[in-house]
Formats: sequence, C-alpha cells, structure tokens
Amino acid sequence: MLERIQKANDIKKLAPEELPELAQEIRQFLIEKISRTGGHLASNLGVVELTMAIHLVFDLPKDKIIWDVGHQSYTHKILTGRKDGFDDLRKYGGMSGFPKRKESACDAFDTGHSSTSISAGLGYVCARDLQKEDYSVISVIGDGSLTGGMAYEALNNASRLKKNFIIVLNDNHMSISENVGGMSDYLAKLRTADFYTDLKKGVTNMLHNVPVVGDPMIEHIRKTKSSLKQLIVPGMFFEDMGITYLGPIQGHSIPMLVRALKEARKIEGPVLLHVLTKKGKGYEPAEEQPDKFHGIGPFQVETGEPEKPKKKDSYTDVFGKVMCDEAARNDKLAAITAAMADGTGLARFRKKYPNRFFDVGIAEEHAVTFAAGMALGGMIPVFAVYSSFLQRGIDQILHDVCMQDLHVIFAIDRAGFVGADGETHHGCFDFSYLSMIPNMTVMAPKNGKELEEMLKFAVEELDGPCAIRYPKGTACTDMEEHDEPLKRGRSEVITPGSEIAVLGVGSMVSVCQKVCREIRDHGIARSTFVNVRFVKPLDTSLLDRLSQNHSLLVTVEENVKSGGFGEHVSAYMEACHPEVRVLPLAIPDHFIEHGTVDSQRMKTGLNVQAVLDAVEQSWEDIGNNRK
Repeated sequence: MLERIQKANDIKKLAPEELPELAQEIRQFLIEKISRTGGHLASNLGVVELTMAIHLVFDLPKDKIIWDVGHQSYTHKILTGRKDGFDDLRKYGGMSGFPKRKESACDAFDTGHSSTSISAGLGYVCARDLQKEDYSVISVIGDGSLTGGMAYEALNNASRLKKNFIIVLNDNHMSISENVGGMSDYLAKLRTADFYTDLKKGVTNMLHNVPVVGDPMIEHIRKTKSSLKQLIVPGMFFEDMGITYLGPIQGHSIPMLVRALKEARKIEGPVLLHVLTKKGKGYEPAEEQPDKFHGIGPFQVETGEPEKPKKKDSYTDVFGKVMCDEAARNDKLAAITAAMADGTGLARFRKKYPNRFFDVGIAEEHAVTFAAGMALGGMIPVFAVYSSFLQRGIDQILHDVCMQDLHVIFAIDRAGFVGADGETHHGCFDFSYLSMIPNMTVMAPKNGKELEEMLKFAVEELDGPCAIRYPKGTACTDMEEHDEPLKRGRSEVITPGSEIAVLGVGSMVSVCQKVCREIRDHGIARSTFVNVRFVKPLDTSLLDRLSQNHSLLVTVEENVKSGGFGEHVSAYMEACHPEVRVLPLAIPDHFIEHGTVDSQRMKTGLNVQAVLDAVEQSWEDIGNNRK
C-alpha cells in the first residue's frame, strides 16, 4: 500500500478496506527507519490513524494542517510524498524532523515549540475570511501542549471571534514526561466518562426515533453551535468558552475519525474534536516506555535497546546527581521542571525528594515566576530547563526574578548546538538575553566537574539570580586537573602567555585548548589560554591585565554573535584599551539547520581548524598593519 502513496491526496485512491493495511505498513516503516536514524518515535506511532483520517477528509495543500510542536508529523510527511526523505531524516541537508514550509506546500507552519498551533491556525482563519477564501484550517494539539498558557490565550480568542475553525486535541495522556495539572485531570475525567458517551448515543437514538421532529432537532442542535454533550453535561470547559466540543473519539478507528472530522467540518464556529490515542501504538517497547521513545537515537528493533549504550555521564546526568547531593545537605533546595523531569535529569531528585520537586507542565513563564515566589518564601529554587524553552520566560526572568534580585538558579540544559532537532531547539541565544539583564550572574562550565562546582557555588555562595548553561551530550572530562576555586566574575587562566589570548566559553573551551596548542606548536605566538567561566559579570580585571602584553584577544562561544560574550569584550576593550584587537568568534546572524553538532560547528566556523584559520588571519593582519 505504501508504494501507492507518492504525493498528497493519494490516500484517497485507496479502498476503505485497504486503510488498516496502510496503517500497519506506515508503523513498520517508521520503526525500521527511526531505528537507524533516530528521531521521535512514540508520538508518531500514536497518530497514524488520526493523520490518515485528516488526509482522507481534507484536501492538501488547499486545506491547512498545523501540527503543534511537530513531533508527530512523520506520517503526514509520508502521506505527502516524502517517504524517501527518511533515509536522511534529521541529517545535515536532509529532511527535518519537524514540519518545514520549505520542504512542502503541505506544511502550513514551521513548528518545534509547543502550544503554538491554535494561535497560528486562528491567524490563518482570520486571513482566510478577510480575503474571502475557502479552505479549512485544522490545528492538531496534544494534551501536554494544551497546558501551555499560549494555548489558553488562543482558545479564548477563538471563542470570541466565532470563526469556522477545527481544533483536534490529540489526547495521549503524555507530553514528554507524564502530564500534570488541572487540564490533565480534567481530560482524564472526560476519558473515563463512558456514562456521558453512552447517554449522548441514547439521546441521539431517541431523537432519531421521534417522527417528523427528531432529525430536525438534532440538526438544529448542531447548527445552533451547541452539542448533545453540552445538553447532558452543562458547564463543560470548552463549551462554556463557546467552542463546540466533540468527543472523546477513539483515535485508532479510521472510520470513526473520518465521521467525526466530517461532522466537525459542518459545524459553524470553532470546534474541538477530542481524540484518544496511545503513544507508541503498535510497537510494544514504545507503548511500555513512551518517554524513552519520545526522542531516541538508533536502536535495535527486536529489543528496543539503543545501538550504542551510554557509557559516560552526560552533563544532564552530572546535574541530576549534584542536585540530589546538594538537597541532602540543604533542605531549602527545591527543583522545578516544565514537563521535562527525565530530559533535564531530575527523575532521581523527584524520587528522593518528592516534596521538593515541582513539575508545572509546559508552562515556562509560570515556572519562572513560581520560582520567584518560592525564593521570596525562603527556598532556593532551581529551574532546570532547555535553553531553547527558557526563551519563553524572558519577561518573567527580567521582571519577576532579576528586578527583585532573587536567589533563583536557572540550570540551562541543551545550550549551544543540539544537533538533529535543528533550529527550533538550538540554545544559541541565552548568553545574549541573560547577560543584558541587571543582577544576573551567567556561568558556563568547561567540563562536568566544573558544572558540579558551579551548581554548588550557585546554591551555597550566591544570593541573587544565577544561570548555569551547559551543552547536550557526554560531559567533557578534559582539564579536570585545572580546578581553581570559583570566584564570582573571575576567569581561569589555564595557560599564561603573551601576544594572543584565546578566551573559550563553556563548550568551546576544549576547542580553544586545541587551538592554543596549535598556535604554540606552530610558533605563531606565545598564546594565553583562558577558561572564561563567567560571561556575566565580565572579568574586566583580567582584560586589563591581558591588554598589557597582548595584541589580539580571541573570544569563542557557542552563542549568536549579537549580544554575546565577544561583543561585551569588544565594547569594553574599545572603550578602555582600543589598541588591542578583539576577534569575536560566534554563531553568525542566521538560523542553523539540523545535522550533527560537528557539522553545525563546521558550518559556523567554530571547529578547531576554522578557529585556528581565523586567528592566524587576524594575527597576520595585525603584523601587516605594523609594517
């Protein structure tokens, strides 16, 4: 069956009895391909039938499907003719793991972060009506993403605008970690309310049997923007907002889904179709451990075990262990996550200190201000979060934490390049947006051991806002012999020298070590090698000392150049030591696509050879100018 799907809408050429076979083939295809490339498996296995039903009912690319986050878009990619692209899924130059408008006209919106689909879909709807066009807009959102505040804002707006708009709630009771919070509890009650479903069917059947007026009454209920369920269960959340609620619908029955989607398309105004799916459906290891198979590297299909078992601790592992150690010593330490307990390394903390562990759901803005309140109440909250997701809480960091100078610690995981997830997940902006805020301390460790020391320092020695940013992947073990005690705003000079000073930040320190070795070995200069440690406050005393016997300062960071560490160094040196040239090496002013971290560093000039070439060229220019 799969070979008959070459482009959008080809699925409509299949007979109804052929569709279950296609669903099975899609699942097998995804398992086999992702076992080789890695990717998001469990979420995609859960929406095979739902995606097929949407493609059966609607016409692409005329109708617009917007996938929230996009973790679940693989079947959509297959049904729109991109099956061959899975051989290079998430590789540099290959197909993205998320919807991308540049890939296909059938991708209506680029996604990667949660809780955006309803807002984007509503924007499409308003543009459609203003321009008097005729197409359907379907926003697919998970129950985890529905906990995000932006989703509530969009629902509120949709209810007020009263425009034709279909929201499909994909309810699998999971985000990445298991869902928490009031909305999760509410949906759980709906899932188990068989009484309501049975009663709805009973009312429908009863009205069908009423001569003359029965069927018109059913039609009237539909056309008056109501629903039978609203009549049965007054006060339902969505209905009270003015959004027609349909469901819950069994999410793995294509005929049932098709009927429900066709009904949703007829309804005037916004409608929410509640669909129950099982994350990991059809592959036992993913069904049993959906969090493990949310985002996974290559694995053995037979067992579900990784092809390359992890041998060394990651930075995330180091963070998780130190958090538990510090919590044992300090009963004021608390941990906060936004639906990422496992991803941020807090699973062990949650088990050992459940009363001091708080999962707020996909709600980063709330998490930051919640932490502010905890700090004012006498606790020391640590908010563990991916760099890319912390971007959502910038206002709260500035206004609620830093303006009040509160002892809140931000443990920022996945900083710098993250590899296969690409542009939406890179943590390339945190130095810029954090260092602009007064009272904030910003640190970056050179290795796992220094991350441990920085977290202890943040808990025990600091009393204001602090951020520690560290990369994805195995914790570096280089330079562990260099462990000068931490002092706020002081860098670590690993190798003293003269002429050229190379200042490495965080993940770039190991790169800079190799660059400095090459500079010395090739007789280019007697270089100084610095582990920056503190991006903010800037170590101006070191810069003053370096200015005495250095002509070139090179800063290397895995952050965008604009507003980054290098620009702060450049501004200081221009003001105080204009005779010293500064070469800031950082990520250029454009988004970097998915691939390996090595390929991304090479693309942006942050690998050893590119940094060395840039240093040599700048040093040569300085020499020529002196002649």
